[in-house]
Amino acid sequence: MAARIDLTLDCTDAKLLADFWKTALGYVDEPPPAPFRTRAEWLAQFDLPEDDSGDDSEDGAAWLCDPDGVGPRLSIFKVPEPKTAKNRLHIDVRVPGHGSPDERWARIRAESERLVKAGGTVLEEFDGHHIMMADPEGNEFCVAAAAASSSASV
Repeated sequence: MAARIDLTLDCTDAKLLADFWKTALGYVDEPPPAPFRTRAEWLAQFDLPEDDSGDDSEDGAAWLCDPDGVGPRLSIFKVPEPKTAKNRLHIDVRVPGHGSPDERWARIRAESERLVKAGGTVLEEFDGHHIMMADPEGNEFCVAAAAASSSASV
């Protein structure tokens, strides 16, 4: 069995990034693990240091998941230090890949325009192939077409 992955983003405003990535990926807020009613209850069992509490206040942390259970979970945590360099790992947001090259490129452009309205920034266009973007805190990601046989969204 292959291992499953979660992705974690460090940030200065978890609510801002959570709202953006929910829009970008169609994800939802992940409920706390059963039987806990809140993330704070769940985290309390770990006796974490005060500065590593995973605070789930308005801008402290967010946990997102694919409502269909297919894509990886996304955890977003507030950290004190700013982003200082290009990501070594980034997310690719995939749009449906069927149709002519012009049709695929039109879908890529439309998705990037939607994500700009949600707070993203276009960094560079690779005409006909993909668009490099940044989320509201500067984390790079790309918008590209999925392989013709795939409908993956991440």
